[in-house]
Amino acid sequence: MTDQTDIQEPEDETDDFGLPARLFDDVLDAIEAGDAVAIDALFEPLHAADIADLFEQIDQRDRRSLLALWKGGMDGEILSELDDNLREEIIAALAPADLALAMRELESDDVVDLVEDLDEAQQEQVLASLDATERVAVEKALAYPEYSAGRLMQVEVVSAPVHWSVGQAIDFMRANEALPEQFYHVILVDPRMKPQGYVTLGRLLSSRRATKLVDLAEESFRTFRLTDEQGAVAYAFNQYHLISAPVVDADDRLVGVITIDDAMEVLDEEHEEDILRLAGVGGESELSDSVIETTKQRFPWLAVNLVTAILASGVISLFEGTIEALVALAVLMPIVASMGGNAGTQSLTVAVRAIATRDLTGSNVWRVIRREIMVGAINGLIFAVVMGAVGIVWFGSPMLGAVIAMAMVVNLVIAGLAGTGIPVLLEKLGVDPALASGAFVTTVTDVVGFFAFLGLAAVLLL
Repeated sequence: MTDQTDIQEPEDETDDFGLPARLFDDVLDAIEAGDAVAIDALFEPLHAADIADLFEQIDQRDRRSLLALWKGGMDGEILSELDDNLREEIIAALAPADLALAMRELESDDVVDLVEDLDEAQQEQVLASLDATERVAVEKALAYPEYSAGRLMQVEVVSAPVHWSVGQAIDFMRANEALPEQFYHVILVDPRMKPQGYVTLGRLLSSRRATKLVDLAEESFRTFRLTDEQGAVAYAFNQYHLISAPVVDADDRLVGVITIDDAMEVLDEEHEEDILRLAGVGGESELSDSVIETTKQRFPWLAVNLVTAILASGVISLFEGTIEALVALAVLMPIVASMGGNAGTQSLTVAVRAIATRDLTGSNVWRVIRREIMVGAINGLIFAVVMGAVGIVWFGSPMLGAVIAMAMVVNLVIAGLAGTGIPVLLEKLGVDPALASGAFVTTVTDVVGFFAFLGLAAVLLL
């Protein structure tokens, strides 16, 4: 029987799949020593995503030194994992020969994703590193509308005539050296190159050679048009559990394929943007951004918050006499506003998430709004009892306790209504609810909270 006390964890063991604990310091030590061999040894077992994370965690000076030591090590997969701003910096620092080497193994969709956010000079630098055929494919993809299926797809497609058998398809793939590195379906096309269905590799390889491909076609088959919006494509992949799907042009002819990894990346980016926008820090904020870039992203929403705070202060100024007559109101005011703000943020977060996933629609919006109002009323009543007791015990005034209790109920009900109703209204007006809802909801809960509390106090206590 093994003695459990003799088992020791390795020093650089981590609890997740992130970077080993010692790697960061080891890389910095190798950079300081100018040890290129050590850099190669440290990076050799790492996944491209982990190397990208490491580049994002060190400062600009160390990144430049690392690139100078790690000549020829940067590849396209690592570049595609980097944050946009950092990617521009790395590409600018790479020699043309190193950049060409990095681009060589990427599929066309990965190249498009890599270059579409670069400035014109850097785009030309990357395109110049491609061979003629791939360059034409990438330039054609860049001509499609931004955030369209045409930008998301890869042109490397495995297709077969709809009348072929399993044996013919297998022989074709074995003889073809230009197949994509990864693919999930063989797309069945008619003589006009119009997709008619697809067959998974699993079913193809487990079937007899004489079996017709059309007899193995999946029921999940659906196509997307070049101009379809990326968010809608990603939603369809998630909703219908797609692995890959063909893209067709205006004449319904096959021009490319979208795979699940690209669709899920779109969903991930949209969710990340929503979270950042709800916090008022912009939709593209990264840890590698400079001080100036980060300041520019946050300043507008801090300015909006200042305006809303001034508006709330204006409501307070209407009741200066009431506050002067009863100083306890100044002590309790922030509680009402804070509870309303938190309740509004809860409803807002749920609503924005539901809008993004298309779960909140015209058919159920009023039911959801009613639910949030009822939740606000119930929570308001519970905390009203608590704050009523606080008012009595703390200040010895039952009427003051009643005032804050009533204000609490009013503000939490309004918070539920505003937290759900405002993002729905903004979405109807074509405004991103994640971007603008927070400021409006905070303003409503602050203004209503202060007005209800101070107004009731003016009527009932003076």
